[in-house]
Amino acid sequence: MRIALVGDVMLGRLVNDRLRRVGPAYPWGDVLPLLERASLRFANLECVIADDGPPWPRKTFHFRSDTKNVDVLRVARIDVVSLANNHTLDHGVPALREMLPVLDRHGILHAGAGLDAEAARRPAVCTRDGTAVGFIAFTDNEPGWAAGPGSPGVLHVPVDLGEARAQELLELIRQTRLRTGFLVVSAHWGSNWGSEVPEEHRAFAHALVDAGADAVFGHSAHIFRGVEVYRGRPLVYSAGDFIDDYAVDPEERNDQSFLFLLEVQDGLPRSLRLHPTVIADFRAGLATADARSIAARMQELSAELGTSFSWLDEERFLVLPLA
Repeated sequence: MRIALVGDVMLGRLVNDRLRRVGPAYPWGDVLPLLERASLRFANLECVIADDGPPWPRKTFHFRSDTKNVDVLRVARIDVVSLANNHTLDHGVPALREMLPVLDRHGILHAGAGLDAEAARRPAVCTRDGTAVGFIAFTDNEPGWAAGPGSPGVLHVPVDLGEARAQELLELIRQTRLRTGFLVVSAHWGSNWGSEVPEEHRAFAHALVDAGADAVFGHSAHIFRGVEVYRGRPLVYSAGDFIDDYAVDPEERNDQSFLFLLEVQDGLPRSLRLHPTVIADFRAGLATADARSIAARMQELSAELGTSFSWLDEERFLVLPLA
């Protein structure tokens, strides 16, 4: 089984404007064939898909994409999205209420947000190649958006193992792992910039694996960070931005990322492949001239975490054996 994972997919603002003139495959550029080869596809949906809803007050950035743009997810055959992030409620509860049934109607599973705390905690589970694969999504962003017993919101969990909510998340992982053959935990956490992995993220990610996570897939930062291997499980601390309309920082290079392909066999992660990507003109694309330099940066950052990737020059991707 091959699981494809991509970081922040933001379809609002200028991307939304472009999608009024082009087809839904446009934002995926030439990465679609790689996505099509996967058994299962996951993305962090960094916007709300809705036609209405008032902008959240006193918030600088609001990302909303027209409901028809659910077809962008469909054309890439995205199976699961994380809604646990700092843009799901950009247009308030009405837009969230509009989005959830749109995703449901089109068979796109979601985790990390819902109409109450129970729904926000609920894992997304689907079966591929005879294995039940679970996805749990949480965020430490926007604490005011935390879902309550009767109020919509996100699964908000502080990255602090001394916090009761962190312990509740670990228990959720333990219980979910009992009914799944493979479990991915999606973490929308931390600051937007800086390539160094916070020590609290490392300790937290290790605890997630100890509780039963088979892979930790982090995002939120606009740039990618290094990958660590703990107990044979891959910890992607930040996948970076995958599709957006953001201005590019010439030093941090928030236009560079990867399409992550995780090979799973007999319920265990066997290898991780990273295909370098670049955002240009509101679409993702496989990196060409700068692929090697993007990969070298990931190798450098991951080496600081004790991880050694190999670059396959002919295929133009990084590979990390896990078993």
